[in-house]
Amino acid sequence: MTLYERLADLHFSVEDWGFDLREAETSSGFTRTTTVVTLAGGGERGHGEDVTYESNAHYALVDDPPALDLAGEWTVDEFAAHLDGVDLFPDDPPEQAMARNYRRFAFESAALDLALRTADTDLASALGRSYDPLHFVASTRLGEPPSPERVHALREAVPGLEFKLDPTSAWTEGLVEDLAATGAIRIVDLKGQYEGTEVDQPADRDLYDLVVEGFPDAVVEDPALTAETHPLIEDHADRLSWDYPVTGPESVDAQGLSPGWINVKPSRFGSVESLLDTVEHCRAADIGLYGGGQFELGVGRDHVQAFASALYPDGPNDVAPRAFNRPSPPPDLPTSPLDPPERPRGLAWS
Repeated sequence: MTLYERLADLHFSVEDWGFDLREAETSSGFTRTTTVVTLAGGGERGHGEDVTYESNAHYALVDDPPALDLAGEWTVDEFAAHLDGVDLFPDDPPEQAMARNYRRFAFESAALDLALRTADTDLASALGRSYDPLHFVASTRLGEPPSPERVHALREAVPGLEFKLDPTSAWTEGLVEDLAATGAIRIVDLKGQYEGTEVDQPADRDLYDLVVEGFPDAVVEDPALTAETHPLIEDHADRLSWDYPVTGPESVDAQGLSPGWINVKPSRFGSVESLLDTVEHCRAADIGLYGGGQFELGVGRDHVQAFASALYPDGPNDVAPRAFNRPSPPPDLPTSPLDPPERPRGLAWS
């Protein structure tokens, strides 16, 4: 059986549903808004989290929910098929097309959570796997002008902590040398695949040379491939990772250069089937996997940790507990790896 086939026939009922808006300030300097989707039935509740980045889309969902027709008896696969015919943005299409995947995954993960709870089981058990200790890295930006101070402060609070960082053209050789001396930089995310967002980083051969050579053991995520940058990245293809462009198995090798790694952000795939099929595709192709988060404020962070712990626990998973995303992290931050739960149920993990 495929991974998805192990989940597809899980049964559940939906009697009611609702939405819970969340907002918080982040360490990246923006206010994050998400919505927790709840499906209730059979005495159980399942939850998912919509990580769409447009705040107005969340306000509209909560204030004027679309007609969804979700009540009834379902299997996981039947519910997914039903969503194929539902417009989750009926009145105001999102500015970014990827938001449709984010919102759909919120509903699919809520359904899967409810189905697992109805069966009195958890994700790992249903997949025939176990939850293993979860290695994580922390993702943080370095401010303007960029400074290593936050990295040093977090490493002082959590000795041995490793990082995923987002280089920009403002980075200097001195900054890279300072960060490289920590030995803690596992991923450099070049943000070269984004368009029309606040985090776009245009292709910059000088920057790419600086970080690819300055962090010789780090995974190099989402470079922009141009005539200038392609030769450099091709020479380090074993370290190349795709993140933003990957929404299913067919997209893994569609970027002009085959990767050594994939950043698995579950909500990007839109469906549980596409997520799990991509995991199996990468395993067959000997492509490394690590999990990614999207500043989840609720159960979504639990879910990305559950998938990572069950399927790729040893990767440089960018799924640190939510406290690491606060502008001023609290004391007593956890260390990596995270212990798996003693009594998991549904998609809950922590």
